[in-house]
Amino acid sequence: MKKESFYVDERGYYGEFGGAYIPEILYKVVKDLKEAYLPIIESEEFQKEYCQLLRDYVGRPSPLYYAARMSEKYGCRLYLKREDLNHTGAHKINNTVGQILMAKKMGKTRIIAETGAGQHGVATATVCALMNMKCEVFMGATDVERQHTNVERMKMLGAEVHPVTTGNMTLSDACSEAIRDWCCHPKDTFYIVGSTMGPHPYPDIVARMQSIISKELKEQLMEKEGRDYPDYLVACVGGGSNAAGTVYHYLDDERVKIVLAEAGGHGVDSGHTAATMHCGTTGILHGAKMLVMQTPDGQIEEAFTISAGLDYPGVGPMHCNMFQKGRSKVLAINDDEAIRGGYELTRLEGIIPAIESAHAVAALSKLTFKADDVVVLTVSGRGDKDIETYLKHKEWA
Repeated sequence: MKKESFYVDERGYYGEFGGAYIPEILYKVVKDLKEAYLPIIESEEFQKEYCQLLRDYVGRPSPLYYAARMSEKYGCRLYLKREDLNHTGAHKINNTVGQILMAKKMGKTRIIAETGAGQHGVATATVCALMNMKCEVFMGATDVERQHTNVERMKMLGAEVHPVTTGNMTLSDACSEAIRDWCCHPKDTFYIVGSTMGPHPYPDIVARMQSIISKELKEQLMEKEGRDYPDYLVACVGGGSNAAGTVYHYLDDERVKIVLAEAGGHGVDSGHTAATMHCGTTGILHGAKMLVMQTPDGQIEEAFTISAGLDYPGVGPMHCNMFQKGRSKVLAINDDEAIRGGYELTRLEGIIPAIESAHAVAALSKLTFKADDVVVLTVSGRGDKDIETYLKHKEWA
């Protein structure tokens, strides 16, 4: 009997999750994208340009750093995949470089994007400046306020930032507004989706663009440990892009345990959480079937977390399927635990992580390792944007 794969199937589904649930006006653009994306991504011309930009512009490969003091604390061999050292400060640039090359090849002239913490918005504005493309970014008004520096970076790069004032004015509302705009301008607009969400083929596109992370891991682990796989992979998960990139080349490798940290907010039972996999039920959000935090009659509930980048009431279909089938272990990390994790990495290794990444660091204390376990944790972004939040809650450290 053929073993089940955790990669997307030919219909655009991961198990029961995924698909394309879209308004009729978007049917043609999504169909065009579905037909174009693999021939473009797999072409020699694309791969050459993409890899060259990742190397010379983004600064890849990102280092795989052996964290000696953290290793001693947690009783394992802990490596940090340093996505925080990429140009623009996070993993997001891997994806925007790839998608803007696709947009160019498809003849699109206008780029839109949604953003939560602002890192995807900055990465999109960056590649639009690089490629001389018009850029508009939708960002919840709450996030505009708490991520002010990133808003100014986007504007400096030439992007127009639209504060979204519907709902609780965070990432989910920014996604909804971006989709509304896309419905109004389907012909000339390419929507650079920032995470492994949205209608097929977006979850697969983003996962493939971010898979450079696990591709490099295989080579770097071979050099450092004499084998190309770890015992554990650890990453934070909101929509799921850095997590997808971290695990992509190991999805069907049963030797590798996958641990993901989602945002618990005030606690999974508090009513103030973004722990979608713990609290969600199957529903449709932003064009895909996924686990969604919703009321019994299907109204989307607001996500709550200290982390703007994990503030999403759904989670990408790849992760829903892995969680449902037991391929990944998902831990809910509360706000205070994340702040503690961020301070811990800062003080033990001299690395200030984004609060998103600090959720992954905090997950280590909930796991038990053997001394020879090789553990890779992805530091998805740097904490410059979150300094004020860290300082505001330093009593938790």
